Amino acid sequence: MNDARFTLSDIDLFHGLSSSDLEALAKQCRWRRYAPDQQIIGELDATTDVFFIASGRVRATVYSPSGKEVSFRDLGAGKSIGELSAVDGAPRSANVIALSESVLASVPAAVFKKILHDHPDVSARMMSYLVGLVRKLSDRIVEFSVLAVRNRIHAELLRLARERASDGNTVVLSPPPTHADIASRIATHREAVTRELNALAGDGLIERRRGSLVIRDVARLTRLVEEGLEQ
Repeated sequence: MNDARFTLSDIDLFHGLSSSDLEALAKQCRWRRYAPDQQIIGELDATTDVFFIASGRVRATVYSPSGKEVSFRDLGAGKSIGELSAVDGAPRSANVIALSESVLASVPAAVFKKILHDHPDVSARMMSYLVGLVRKLSDRIVEFSVLAVRNRIHAELLRLARERASDGNTVVLSPPPTHADIASRIATHREAVTRELNALAGDGLIERRRGSLVIRDVARLTRLVEEGLEQ
């Protein structure tokens, strides 16, 4: 595809690169548009390209042998995917599908590594991102190990709230996560999520609105998670 609306200048990893550097990199990219639910990366694939999300939203998931979906994270415009296989050459660790119509640029692993070598600032951002990913996964291991289901629901809501980078105590999640989405991220069933969200709504901690879910008291939600970890 060839659409001047989509450039690499809004990709987080490339902030600070000069126009000439961005233009040279763009010429090495393969651009593609993906429809909703279309697969971008398949788990255990031997491919090693790195993808940059110019528009849209994607989801990383794996499936258990019984077919149960476990979601890791959703990523939107400005983010990148596929770095792990580009670095170590191992098969893909997850499936990635488009949640909405999305436009992505991709480069081969060799090109990606050259970018990291030639641009120390990009390399530093990549290291910071990977360290952050390890920390998040470590937090989730602790949650799965010590938290009851209801507290894991609280932790997932808190994680979604913090991703909105709001300075206030009230956060609006729009579009709202579905009950099935939350369930797949914390290894439970949708009915358990529905019960707990109803309880939180009755307690005034969350509010359902058309097209959004409002977390009315992030500080209180944080305390609920902390109390669960202390039990």
